[in-house]
Amino acid sequence: MRKMILQCGALALSLLAANVMAAVSADEAAKLGTSLTPLGAEKAGNADGSIPAYTGGIPKNAGAVDSKGFLADPFANEKPLFTITAANVDQYKSKLSEGQVAMFKRYPETYKIPVYPTHRTVSLPAAINEDAKKSATTVTTINDGNGLANFTESRYYAFPIPKTGNEVIWNHITRYRGGNLRRIITQATPQTDGSFTSIRFEEEVAVPQETPDLSADKGSNVLLFFKQAVTAPARLAGNVLLVHETLDQVKEPRLAWIYNAGQRRVRRAPQVAYDGPGTAADGLRTSDNFDMFSGAPDRYDWKLIGKKEMYIPYNSYKLDSPSLKYSDVIKAGHINQDLTRYELHRVWEVEATVKPGERHIYAKRHMYIDEDSWQVALVDHYDGRGQLWRVAEGHQQFYYDHQVPAYTLEALYDVIAGRYLALGMKNEEKHSFEFGFVAKAADYTPNALRSEGVR
Repeated sequence: MRKMILQCGALALSLLAANVMAAVSADEAAKLGTSLTPLGAEKAGNADGSIPAYTGGIPKNAGAVDSKGFLADPFANEKPLFTITAANVDQYKSKLSEGQVAMFKRYPETYKIPVYPTHRTVSLPAAINEDAKKSATTVTTINDGNGLANFTESRYYAFPIPKTGNEVIWNHITRYRGGNLRRIITQATPQTDGSFTSIRFEEEVAVPQETPDLSADKGSNVLLFFKQAVTAPARLAGNVLLVHETLDQVKEPRLAWIYNAGQRRVRRAPQVAYDGPGTAADGLRTSDNFDMFSGAPDRYDWKLIGKKEMYIPYNSYKLDSPSLKYSDVIKAGHINQDLTRYELHRVWEVEATVKPGERHIYAKRHMYIDEDSWQVALVDHYDGRGQLWRVAEGHQQFYYDHQVPAYTLEALYDVIAGRYLALGMKNEEKHSFEFGFVAKAADYTPNALRSEGVR
């Protein structure tokens, strides 16, 4: 019995040690803001200068902001350094994902990647940088990497100096989105000929640290509240989704409810998770495809492969222009690549493989995460046969007036079926994103959904 107690004690101590090792030392954290950026990226440029050194990002007044809140492109006068096409893709393969290469094979006549000079534009508020530094020395993973401990004080960028693939993906999940956010966006799922019907969403994201009336115990395991109302087309208008995104989804799974306007009922929606179907997506995305990847990481083993240089969508101001119509963006096969901008950046490369005994329609996901923003930039999705199935590109821009990195558009291409989904467009809307609105906890309860769902 004494031997068993000693063994149990040793096991407990080893588990505790493993937990402590997930946070870095004060000396290592001191690199943040010195040799590393405040968020943990390498400050230095690359050897040939094609990736410049980080000098603090671009200022809040980098360009004009119009009356609707749309940002001027600070790089509007730049021309592509070169353009990758099906004819020359072989010479650039080392800096492209397998999915990007597959897009050239699927659409050899029209798909292209215009590569522009690299600009490291990300610059966050000082308070968020401090949160990241606090996270580095205090936050640990729990429940086999599926939850976070000691995170309620910092709340952003759980592992700015990550050691594992699991920690890299947690940085994407816990990144700064501008605090409380409202947006009106459009989703399209074009047919193979490019024809489409717009799905219009009104969305809100609220975080516990900026929801003053939320009790401490209620918010301790909540990462964010998400509310999504469909406002068009008429056949879907009035349906509302509410999500309480939890930090430890093994301990407390994501909570979701849907108000169905036709039935005038609020119901729990456990299907809004993992590979459950995405809202009004015509079967072209899963729930956890939203935001490039969202939700619990527990169904996958996350292997950190390392860092590499890749051509990823970046500084996509042209794609966000209010002078464009959605029909200018949505084309047959893929979005209008003439409106896109790619740059050479360092990314974290992570391979997610479904754990034995778990299930997901994506047996493997190969992910590339931008080192400066911690946003997922590219994802290649593979089916159970190991065949490349879907290719995701996150076209991001930096909202310099509010110091927030975000997506301009998320594209998810089915290279087998020849269809795709584009999510996040707002070119035709009356205003851009609204950051920092005052949230009330009572607005994110199932009882509040019925009043939201008005046709």
